[in-house]
Amino acid sequence: MTETADTLTTSSRRLQSLTQALDSGAASQISKLLSSLHPAEIADLLESFPHGPREVLWDLVSPDDHGETLVHLNDEVRVGLIDEMNADDLVAATNGLDTDDLADLFEDLPDAVVREVLRSMDKQNRERLVAVLHYQEDTAGGLMNVDTVTIRADVTLDVVLRYLRLHINVPDNTDNLIVVDRDDNYKGVLSLTTLLTNDPELLVAKVMTRDSVAITAATPDTEVARLFETHDLLSAPVISETGKLLGRITIDDVVDVIREDADHSLLSLAGLDEEDDTFAPIIKSAGRRAVWLGINLATAFLASWVIGLFQATLEQIVALAVLMPIVASMGGVAGSQTLIIVIRGLALGQICSTNARWLMYKELAVSALNGIAWAMVVAVIAATWFQDRTIGIIIGAALIINLIIAALAGLSIPFLLKTMKIDPAHAGTVVLTTVTDVVGFMVFLGLGTIFLI
Repeated sequence: MTETADTLTTSSRRLQSLTQALDSGAASQISKLLSSLHPAEIADLLESFPHGPREVLWDLVSPDDHGETLVHLNDEVRVGLIDEMNADDLVAATNGLDTDDLADLFEDLPDAVVREVLRSMDKQNRERLVAVLHYQEDTAGGLMNVDTVTIRADVTLDVVLRYLRLHINVPDNTDNLIVVDRDDNYKGVLSLTTLLTNDPELLVAKVMTRDSVAITAATPDTEVARLFETHDLLSAPVISETGKLLGRITIDDVVDVIREDADHSLLSLAGLDEEDDTFAPIIKSAGRRAVWLGINLATAFLASWVIGLFQATLEQIVALAVLMPIVASMGGVAGSQTLIIVIRGLALGQICSTNARWLMYKELAVSALNGIAWAMVVAVIAATWFQDRTIGIIIGAALIINLIIAALAGLSIPFLLKTMKIDPAHAGTVVLTTVTDVVGFMVFLGLGTIFLI
């Protein structure tokens, strides 16, 4: 916790320093600060500035850091900066990028720049890039880097050591050497620790690990992240369906996936996108949010229509209008608790058809217990407030019913939306709010009409 707080404090200080330097026009001070930062840190700072100051800062970033910084920016900010760069600068920015990073950047580059970059690459690197571009961005194939160190099982450790010494550069985050046969079929891995601590005369086949995790190229990135977490991996080979080695994924790529998924889960609950620019123009931001506000307005009118059906009841018994929001609000909170649990479980692969029924029983039981407990509290308060025991009983019964319905809705809505190929994190909250409001008003006002009119 302390380390996180220190990191946030450091980022805040940098942001303040850059803002003051921009206001005073101290370009040399800004360049010095930016040159001392990692490209990912530069990207975070650029995302923290609105248009105008952001472009000024970008011009002061060292051209050597342009490529790596663009890779770490979210999509909308990246596209905005790319639009400001000329073709020669963009081609230069791609030099030295890892294949997986270059593949991420390619979809945002102008066609003319893409053609120029491909022309400037040698045949081997061009083939590597095409191999990565063949796969969806959110799969293991889209995450992988094809720059790997491979060895054969029938050579000695001494031969491997001499082979490594001949390599000018070993790929970053190399903790294992990948063992393949003559046809590049994956056979296992040899850890660097094993290589350095065993007799050099031993064959690789004697000390290699044959049952290490290998990930097929079509595996979704969320499943890749789960495998890295479960097996405490630093890297993992990526293979084809037939077992041929394609590349490898390293922990730095997986951390990016975890962060993006966390941002997506949080922002989607508000109908927002993690790739949106925080400082996007007002009109653009307003347009995006207007869509979900419009959907919410439509559902609010539905709830209002239900209330309108009981207008005569409300005119006679004002107490119902006063207490009505309590039922809907409690149902909304209870349903959201279940909804978030289910969305998280689906994202982590912890919930499927085999255990969904058990989870339903559990959530119904939890909601029933909470419903009974809080219904008693609310019933006593309402009966005392309005000096009417019947009103207390009615709101207590409505509360129990709505909390149970909310649990059912929170559990079933994510499954229904997934079946319809709609992201539950995006639309789940809106649908749930509609259900709990409509059911809450209907039950409470319906019971009031039956027993009080």
